[in-house]
Amino acid sequence: MCPTEPGEWPRLNIELINTGSELMLGRVLNRHQQWLCRQLADHGYVVGRQTAVSDAAGDIRQVVGEALSRAQLVITTGGLGPTSDDLTREAVADLFGVPLVEDTYTVARLEAWFAARNRTMPERVRIQAMVPKGAEVWANEHGTAPGLAIPAPSAGVGPSTPPWLVMLPGPTRELHPMVREQLLPWLRHRFPSVAPYVSVTLRSIAVPESAMQERIEPALGPWIARGLEVGYCAHPGEVDVRLAARGHEARAIVRAGEDVVRERVGTHIYGTEDETLEQAVVGLLAHQGRTVAVAESCTGGRLASRITDVPGASAVFVGGVVSYSNALKEGLLGVSPVTLATHGAVSEAVAREMAAGARSRLDADFALAITGIAGPAGGTADKPVGTVFIALAEAGGVAVVRHLNRFEREVFKHMTSQQALEMLRQRLLPGSPTP
Repeated sequence: MCPTEPGEWPRLNIELINTGSELMLGRVLNRHQQWLCRQLADHGYVVGRQTAVSDAAGDIRQVVGEALSRAQLVITTGGLGPTSDDLTREAVADLFGVPLVEDTYTVARLEAWFAARNRTMPERVRIQAMVPKGAEVWANEHGTAPGLAIPAPSAGVGPSTPPWLVMLPGPTRELHPMVREQLLPWLRHRFPSVAPYVSVTLRSIAVPESAMQERIEPALGPWIARGLEVGYCAHPGEVDVRLAARGHEARAIVRAGEDVVRERVGTHIYGTEDETLEQAVVGLLAHQGRTVAVAESCTGGRLASRITDVPGASAVFVGGVVSYSNALKEGLLGVSPVTLATHGAVSEAVAREMAAGARSRLDADFALAITGIAGPAGGTADKPVGTVFIALAEAGGVAVVRHLNRFEREVFKHMTSQQALEMLRQRLLPGSPTP
């Protein structure tokens, strides 16, 4: 295990290497890094460094060698398939100075895999059974390339704690089950002395990152002194606060830290872990047995899309109208031509009538309406680009807020739909005032 400061829990030093030229060309988003780090962290194994590298054998050999000189465990993904750019096996065998040998069990599995599908096995596929001598072979129940685990014969941190290299297949449908079913049990057996680890992420909205830190860290001081780790991750309009700790008191320390954050941040916290704002809103509506409709102009359906992304949304979402033109605002939502002529499509008055019309015509408990100027053109001195009006209608009346979202169009749509969802969420919380 890693050397530590007095009183600290030992940690396993892990590095992750994702191979693939498509990653370096920007053709594919590296989702493996996020998913793997999350899986490992949830089980107490925190990755200290992550690297992406092309499919060139020399690059792979160099990056793996450098990682093994620092870490107790190095995990690679990709490069174990049958094509000419799958070179991780060869690069590792060359680095370790060992030959590739055929694993007869893997050959039998490959032959059975193709026979079960009434297909002839291409000769090139057989190369997946060639493994560096001395490697543990992990059967791939969801594909053809096996996983491999092999201790480094030299380098790293000394003969008493030889570093290990684990090579995992790249396709998601193969990687995910192999991590859950083979890597994690292997880790618990191979490195059982890793300290207990507890982590929680609180998701908040409308509090900037710097303001969040100023608000919570002074009160968290005593718990930080006892080992609480605090981290922040900012998204458009949101900040995630991660609280973590190690050791036998980790759960109590994290729980106490969470209580402090919730007390200091209050209703700005809308969820935990991977919960989205739309999930929180749908959950509140479902719990209260209420429904919502939407009327959108400048967001072009983004708000409706986000709500319907949530499983079970059909119980609370009755429908929506994307009324980009004034004619549709009049015809579908009942917005007055006089209101449009007097105030313009982007105005508090039009947003108010859009929301009221959507609620009435779609027969919902609530209705959200959005009208604004996404840009890059169309702004005026009184209503610059980014101006948006959001209205929330219910039986007691209609509330309208104005925002200035000066972002490019994609971020503008996300932020505006976020503000609309938050407006409804705050209204659904216990004790919230009616318009």
